[in-house]
Amino acid sequence: METTNKTTEQGVHNSKIHDNAAKIVFGDSTLCAQFLKGYTDIPFFTNIKPEDIEDVSSHFIPLFQESRDSDIVKKIQIENTELYLIALIEHQSEADADMSFRLLRYMVYVWTDYAATQEKLKPGITKSKDFLYPPILPIIYYEGTGQWTSALHFKDRVFMSDIFEEFIPDYKYLVVPLNKYSQKDLIEKGDELSAIFILNKLKSSSDFKHLKEIPEDYWNQLTQNTPPHILKLMGSVFSAFLHTINVPAEEINDLTDHITRRQFNMMFDSFEAYDVQENRRVSREEGEQLYLIKQIIKKIIKNISVSQIATDLMEPLDTIQPIYDLAIKQAPDFDAEKILAQLIPKTTESLSK
Repeated sequence: METTNKTTEQGVHNSKIHDNAAKIVFGDSTLCAQFLKGYTDIPFFTNIKPEDIEDVSSHFIPLFQESRDSDIVKKIQIENTELYLIALIEHQSEADADMSFRLLRYMVYVWTDYAATQEKLKPGITKSKDFLYPPILPIIYYEGTGQWTSALHFKDRVFMSDIFEEFIPDYKYLVVPLNKYSQKDLIEKGDELSAIFILNKLKSSSDFKHLKEIPEDYWNQLTQNTPPHILKLMGSVFSAFLHTINVPAEEINDLTDHITRRQFNMMFDSFEAYDVQENRRVSREEGEQLYLIKQIIKKIIKNISVSQIATDLMEPLDTIQPIYDLAIKQAPDFDAEKILAQLIPKTTESLSK
């Protein structure tokens, strides 16, 4: 699916960045194995290895009528046990209330396909009492900032389920919320996936300072043990974040290059958290406000009332009044720059609300 960039007043917003970053986790067998082993609390996956996992998304996703490019299907073979993993990536703040039914439809598609495959291998096998369907683990990887509030059991989406409970198909899906893990929790895990999650938790340039709080031993361990292709994936996740805060492309390349070269500390030392688009926006607004202040001063010198100034400049009175009051205190030695400096803290406070 093609990634769509949209330019807004706040800068460039990539509508697929979160999906792409999270898809990296499940798209790589090493990271997927670490996820199942360390983040699902299912003992069966204690000894899972990357080679036990096969991506079969390309086979199933076309069958899922409501699928998205970020939906993942894995076939897992551990010893003689075959099972499936369906992973959906959600990053909206508001949980999808119908997720249990959506996942149920996906599961039925997988079981139907499994039965058809077995019938081709041995006609009539599905009618046998010995035939069993493989288990399916439905997982929601949730990147939203709030709590996941949707029903985990399908029966809770069916009315009168208390009366007809034994006749309603039911299952529970697993939600793994990224916000469940603090930076300390992730550091303690010490695997490559924890680093991916730490980078993927970055939401704004101000979050970058938290990376410098991470012990050097953590990064040193990754430097020594992380395979080159995982370092490249970590660079991709970090690059996606840097794009969201509008860092220039050439600087993104330099910063992510430190990751692939295992130079984490050098990357942190060279990076100053900032948002280019925000800096430009603030500079533009200050310039416009300085021009307005100068216009108001000219009107005051002509003894024009504050209400008339607002009318003449076609600005709300509550915008003109504070500037007018500060200027009157300066009269007759008007200084537009000083007035702007006095207004900036108030402006910043109102913008942050």
